[in-house]
Amino acid sequence: MVRPGFRERVEEFMRGQCREPVVALRLSDDKLYFDVPGRRRDGTVDGERVVRRFFWNILRGVGRAAVVVFALMNSDGSTGGLKGGERKADVQGPANAMALDLVDRLRKLRGPWLVFSPSCVAVVDTGSTITDPADAPPPRMVWQAHTPEPPEIKFRARTLTWPDGSRFTFPLYSRTETQHLRQYCDSLDGRGPT
Repeated sequence: MVRPGFRERVEEFMRGQCREPVVALRLSDDKLYFDVPGRRRDGTVDGERVVRRFFWNILRGVGRAAVVVFALMNSDGSTGGLKGGERKADVQGPANAMALDLVDRLRKLRGPWLVFSPSCVAVVDTGSTITDPADAPPPRMVWQAHTPEPPEIKFRARTLTWPDGSRFTFPLYSRTETQHLRQYCDSLDGRGPT
């Protein structure tokens, strides 16, 4: 849940930083999925935390087996969903992708906002968005990219693409954020809200 007032605080904070119009979008708290050499699907670095990973894989295997047994007992024979149960990667690119600087910081935040202005892309953290905005800590910028070399932004596809070809498909927090982005795209196209 995002309480009213958080978006306004973030936009006001960033207008003060950039001195130009901004739009802020609350990003999802869901885990990101990676397709980057040297990274696991969850974004952790290959070769680190091997023992912990071993036990986690055993636990995860037992959990998946239980889910499969439960699903088979309650299924109607349809498979549904994506082929093989795989979700499309949110982060893609070569080893040491430029996108990793942003997403590694993003993974640690409790209230991430992606903010766009004509010359800047930034990530701002507000902490939990469940509390009253008046009681929340002030917004804090944790990452930014300025012209002349910010990532290429495709709002309708929700992607940021860096010069090395790495791409971050940003997941939005809720339907409210999707509608806010759609209204922003319509205003860029010269149309009113639909």
